[in-house]
Amino acid sequence: MKSVCYYNVAILCVVAFVLVFGGSQLCTAAVTCSPLELAPCATAITSSSPPSAICCGKLKEQRPCLCKYVKDPNLQKLVNSPNAKKVASTCGSPFPSCSS
Repeated sequence: MKSVCYYNVAILCVVAFVLVFGGSQLCTAAVTCSPLELAPCATAITSSSPPSAICCGKLKEQRPCLCKYVKDPNLQKLVNSPNAKKVASTCGSPFPSCSS
């Protein structure tokens, strides 16, 4: 019976390790960069409305793509706006530092 318990603990440790150290890489690999995914954030970015939970979820999902959006001349003004940065901060997902 003890060997079954140790086996379960070992499996749990492996799963925890993958989630902590490999989870972010697994999630970012599955992200499709599309600024349209940030549509739920439009009202919060263009006004003083607080971001919705859906907006925050999408923003966190699209975080790996934000530097790409910053470099896009069509999206630059919107993404670099003070309100966009405020929304990101409110959502707990501040903008990454983007190198040129």
